[in-house]
Amino acid sequence: MNCNDPQNAECDVAHALAEAGRRIDRIEARILLSYAVGMTAVEIVTYPERPLTPVGRSNFRALVARREHGEPIAYLTGMREFYGRNFMVTPDVLIPRPETELLVDTGLARMTEILAPRILDLGCGSGCVAISLSLERPGSNVTTVDRSLAALAVARHNAATLGATLRCLESDWYAALVGTRYHLIVANPPYVAAGDSHLIQGDLRFEPASALLGGSDGLSDIRIVISQASAYLLPGGWLLLEHGYDQAQRVQAMLGNAGFVDVGQYCDLAGIIRVSGGRLAV
Repeated sequence: MNCNDPQNAECDVAHALAEAGRRIDRIEARILLSYAVGMTAVEIVTYPERPLTPVGRSNFRALVARREHGEPIAYLTGMREFYGRNFMVTPDVLIPRPETELLVDTGLARMTEILAPRILDLGCGSGCVAISLSLERPGSNVTTVDRSLAALAVARHNAATLGATLRCLESDWYAALVGTRYHLIVANPPYVAAGDSHLIQGDLRFEPASALLGGSDGLSDIRIVISQASAYLLPGGWLLLEHGYDQAQRVQAMLGNAGFVDVGQYCDLAGIIRVSGGRLAV
């Protein structure tokens, strides 16, 4: 049975997956089939003989072809899980990654003794960090900013869908923020150096350059975030930043030079230092 032949009126789940599995990863093929034809993962396993409609088969073929050319699964399905919740994603935002959950974990750990923490998320993208902090820390007051209106639209959609209350502002880092200081500032800023070979590999080829590129050394935006943070933090407030695997020492030096104390580093599940941060002296 050739499910790739548009003249073939018969094509079931099993044969569609078998043919797609010769072109892309088999697990990814199941994800795309589920999305294309509206079947759950359980239904795909339980009913391999179920025939596909011509529309479903056509949609699946198109998705497989796009994936074969490298387009990220998250952009094909418009969804990515983060911190146990499904977030809408578009090509206007960075795809949420599991290692960024460390930024949420570390932020939550710093807010345990504050009744109603004020939290600022810089460069929100899909809103996954800000929304996760808001929902995991009831009573918090979360503000999130991004200079991309398209990204803010995605963040607002996700907040509404997931039931999170956020203040979303168009801002180039701190530019639009006036008169408020925060207990916690978190940021996952662009930190890939221009010319880095990873930019032409994998999902990065399709993600917005504005969310990836951090200047010649990858640290341009991190410098801005650190150098101005003290004006927006309460005494004793924390600044936490995600950064590249080889940037921890330089980021921590910047934090120390900016007057932060208790400067530390935090590793992901693979043992890679992904987050560094410090506390504004009281």
